Amino acid sequence: MPLTPAPEEPQIHESAQGPRVTPAASRTAQTPRPVPGPRPAAVPRPGRPGPSPAAASRAGGTPMPTPPAQRAPQATAGPAPAAPTAPSVSAAVPQVQLIPASAEGALDAAEEAVDLLLDTGRAPGDILVLTTGDAHPWAAHELSFGEAAYWALHDAGDDVFYADAAQVQRAAVRPVVVFAANGGPVDAAAGALPVALARAGALLIVCGDPKQVNSLLGAGV
Repeated sequence: MPLTPAPEEPQIHESAQGPRVTPAASRTAQTPRPVPGPRPAAVPRPGRPGPSPAAASRAGGTPMPTPPAQRAPQATAGPAPAAPTAPSVSAAVPQVQLIPASAEGALDAAEEAVDLLLDTGRAPGDILVLTTGDAHPWAAHELSFGEAAYWALHDAGDDVFYADAAQVQRAAVRPVVVFAANGGPVDAAAGALPVALARAGALLIVCGDPKQVNSLLGAGV
């Protein structure tokens, strides 16, 4: 190990009163300054860390153990993966709910259903509202700007979309479909309701006369 360098001699500064003699000047020439010898390897220098375990291992000839990251992975016998199960029928078929209402009150019932869905955390873009009779005022307003702009709002999927049930084939799947049987030809409603069920990803809400709705679906709701 290299010798520790001796500290530099203090400089003598001139002042108005004459030179100031530092303690080094009082040393006699016959007294040599002791020179420290080399330190043993086992004794670390003050203020510096001692030899690392790797250096000590190399010095003693003991091989270093392989770090955990470099060890070859050992194959472990674990349980066999379970075979995939087929999805349940309830997960594929949306739930159907009926809100009894007359033809005149079906649109108001649909609006209340939409408000309840939004209040319970449904995103506006999750909801599609279909009407069998008069168009919803929102749909009538948006159609005044043209079909292209109207359906562009549908494709964006950012808000509740209102459409005529006769155009349900053009509508995309949304988690919730609200079907308002607010008049119109019975045959048109009979053809649109099964398609509305197919467009509902999780829930179909039908607002209308229970007898008519049951006959349209072909089963009790």
